[in-house]
Amino acid sequence: MTNRECSRPSCRGEATTTLTYDYADSLVVVGPLSPVVQPHGYDLCARHIERFSAPQGWQVMRYVTAQ
Repeated sequence: MTNRECSRPSCRGEATTTLTYDYADSLVVVGPLSPVVQPHGYDLCARHIERFSAPQGWQVMRYVTAQ
């Protein structure tokens, strides 16, 4: 257990993924939960990362780790 909750308001789900935005390049980076809290990142639970969609015209880069 990470003891970190989802960044979405009123969600108490366990965070599983960290999402960050690169505004200059219109890029969203989605990866495994960061080991430390990122000040400009969003920690999301599995339910919210499945529902995530990037702003129109933005690219999404997903980092996947081998399990």
